[in-house]
Amino acid sequence: MISQFNFLKPCFHNQRYLDSRFFLIAGPCVVESFDNANTIAQQVKHICEKLQIPYIFKASYKKANRTSKSSFMGLGDEAALKIIQDIGKIHNIPTITDIHSESEADMAADYVDILQIPAFLCRQTELLQAAARTHKIINIKKGQFLNAEGMKFALEKVQAENNLSVMLTERGNSFGYQDLVVDFRNLKILQNFKVPVIMDCTHAIQQPNNTSGITLGTPQFIETIARAAVANQVDGIFLETHPNPREAKSDGANMIALDNLEALLKTLVKINDVLN
Repeated sequence: MISQFNFLKPCFHNQRYLDSRFFLIAGPCVVESFDNANTIAQQVKHICEKLQIPYIFKASYKKANRTSKSSFMGLGDEAALKIIQDIGKIHNIPTITDIHSESEADMAADYVDILQIPAFLCRQTELLQAAARTHKIINIKKGQFLNAEGMKFALEKVQAENNLSVMLTERGNSFGYQDLVVDFRNLKILQNFKVPVIMDCTHAIQQPNNTSGITLGTPQFIETIARAAVANQVDGIFLETHPNPREAKSDGANMIALDNLEALLKTLVKINDVLN
């Protein structure tokens, strides 16, 4: 948990937290508007304060990896990054966003506390090195095409740049052409690297590569995966949420509805506290 990793503590210095409690990374898939992002951040923070869960607001400022050319990619880089920055300041919470190229690392680092490397890009050496050199906390998502052991090399690429503030996120493995499956052995393997380990419970239930050009999902299994992850004592839980997932501009089919988030988190806290 947070107490094991000194580099995480500054993120939460203005939040109440328990050393034995997992942290939450949650927000919309992509910045749709200030009002949408603010509504989500405000409600999630309120829930997390009640349950004493450390909270990091997440949102992609740009969706570079889209199935269809007609899919929503973003409001514009600087406009979306400024919204994420404003959300962090207004609610006094840390923020995280994805980057996709070396040039984006320095740009995004001016706006957020944590840089995230998308799963498809987790082996991109120059991207990892550029992210590391910002001296921000780096969260690397495990590729759908990798076993957990393979993440050792991504981790080493960041650490070799004298950045030891690294987290690893499990998000499932490709299963056939249009599904993912979670192998929970991966959590134990990632934990052996002695860095914070996060379970992405919403991307893990994706059904990508559909002929409609829109990624589908099975959100009824989000709770199942989240329960198992907390039972395996992950350090963090990653969830994408939206007031109305059907109207979300990206990945709505594998989000948890904002109204359902508190009940899920209450269950996860109960599991966590029994174990601790």
